[in-house]
Amino acid sequence: MVRMWEVRGYPRTFEALLHWVCDVAVPALRHELNHVSTEVFSSTDHRVVVISRWHGAPASMPDIPAGLEARSAHAWDFTPVDL
Repeated sequence: MVRMWEVRGYPRTFEALLHWVCDVAVPALRHELNHVSTEVFSSTDHRVVVISRWHGAPASMPDIPAGLEARSAHAWDFTPVDL
C-alpha cells in the first residue's frame, strides 16, 4: 500500500512546516512496524507531499502544529498495479 499525504502551508511558516514534516512526522512513521519507506517533496506554491510505502494499512501522520497549515492535509491510499 502507498499513501500520498499533502498539505499546503503559509509562505511565512512554510520552512517551519517542512522542518516539522522532516524532523517529527516522518520519524514517527518510520517507527511503525509495517513501514517500508518514505519520501518528502516540496513545491514552490508551499505544498509538502509525503509518499510512504507500507506492508498493509498505512499509519496516519501526526497532527500538524497549529498555525502551520493554510489548508488542512489530505491523504489518498493507492495499491500497486502489476504490469
